[in-house]
Amino acid sequence: LRITTPVGFGSTWLTERLGEFIDRYPDIQISIVVSEDELDVSMREADVAVRIGKPTQPDLVQRKLVTMSHAVYASPTYLHEYGTPHSYRDLDNHRLLAFDETLHPPFSNINWLLEAGRRDGTRRKPVLRVNNVYGIFRAAVAGLGIASLPEYMGRASRDLVPIMPEAEGPSYELYLVYPEELRNSKRIGVFRDFIVRKIGEMRL
Repeated sequence: LRITTPVGFGSTWLTERLGEFIDRYPDIQISIVVSEDELDVSMREADVAVRIGKPTQPDLVQRKLVTMSHAVYASPTYLHEYGTPHSYRDLDNHRLLAFDETLHPPFSNINWLLEAGRRDGTRRKPVLRVNNVYGIFRAAVAGLGIASLPEYMGRASRDLVPIMPEAEGPSYELYLVYPEELRNSKRIGVFRDFIVRKIGEMRL
């Protein structure tokens, strides 16, 4: 079973939960391709894909998994050294982590923290830019600064603390997709049911 996922989802949330699936279905061999680029599922570059945003291909079976939001996180080490911001104005005096401008996610304003609360159109300068969400996650865990991260990444980490709970970051939908010709595949079916159940547990 060849699965392709976005970098953050595949690097953290999915891989950390696959042990249960492997124990339950030992005969299914799994290959995960974690990539910022979308593999062509229709051309069988992967059997199943987790996608950010609703896919446009008409020949794919689509299952919406969940709506995800970004929230603000920092490590306890960072907060101990630099203090905890409580408002957007406080961010002016903090170290911010940002996504590299070459990253083009399928939702707007990924670097919203750089301009949040500012009405003059200016942007704060980040101390570090990284071109994928897992890199931002690791930098935040290392105490390099404050980051906007998907909630599933922040919740799963014991090394990050949610801050500024009133701040509203961008949100997006996650979809599970696979080719129409695999609609009745038992391998696809058990994986689909597994990931839907696990995401349901996460939401609870």
